[in-house]
Amino acid sequence: QVRLVESGGGLVQPGESLTLSCTASGFSFSWYNMHWYRQAPGKERELVASIENYDGNYKNYTNAVKGRFTISRDNAKNTLYLQMNTLEPEDTAMYYCNVVILRPYWGRGTQVTVSS
Repeated sequence: QVRLVESGGGLVQPGESLTLSCTASGFSFSWYNMHWYRQAPGKERELVASIENYDGNYKNYTNAVKGRFTISRDNAKNTLYLQMNTLEPEDTAMYYCNVVILRPYWGRGTQVTVSS
């Protein structure tokens, strides 16, 4: 079955960096567009970044993270990444990996906390 496992979250100070990973299994990873979402306490889950299938040349970001976050994929490792630079307290959230295969699938998330 489809499985997504996020990792790499943690507590960092403003201005620092983190790289999130999402290891996928149970489907042909390279075939599908992949997405990162986040949900802050008391807020709706929001789409952070997307990457197209296969070579991943097309990427899209929410305005709040443009220029700071980079989404990438390694199809040989069935892994999705989110490089997050210059983190801000507003980036504090649970981060989720997502794929849509007839319906959306989600991992359990990884917590990112940005605080001094």
